[in-house]
Amino acid sequence: MSTTKRIEDQIQVLADPVALELGFEIVQVQYHREAGGAICRVLIDKPGGVTVEDCKVMSREIGDILDVEDPIPSKYRLEVSSPGLDRPLVKESDFERFAGHRISLKAAQAVDGRKKFTGILKRLAGQRVMMEVDGTEVEIALSNIKKANLVPELDGFPAKSGV
Repeated sequence: MSTTKRIEDQIQVLADPVALELGFEIVQVQYHREAGGAICRVLIDKPGGVTVEDCKVMSREIGDILDVEDPIPSKYRLEVSSPGLDRPLVKESDFERFAGHRISLKAAQAVDGRKKFTGILKRLAGQRVMMEVDGTEVEIALSNIKKANLVPELDGFPAKSGV
């Protein structure tokens, strides 16, 4: 396991209980180095959406925990934000929850000669994501997903088909 992944996992474990207590879900933890220091980005969500005040509260709470537990070995900047309309799909539960929505997915290894797919997320079947792409059902292993996101529509909300 890479150092970056280990740090992200440690932050997730530390922040999850606080998020749950405050009514939030941690969608994703991202950690990476940039010129001038590292960035720890925590994406949170809740039913009805996330406000700026929600981000401030979570930033204070997570910041306090990270100060005490010190899982990041260098200077860093903490950012807490909403996942946005193009919310990343990271966990198995994300693929279950957003069935019927339009998604964009990048595979690590080609499936049927392609790595990029945009279509309707049909369901999660075991460890495989089932999508409808251009009228054809495509099956992609969770372990083969490099990146997946909801696709925002013109009205500002993720598209959902009648599944």
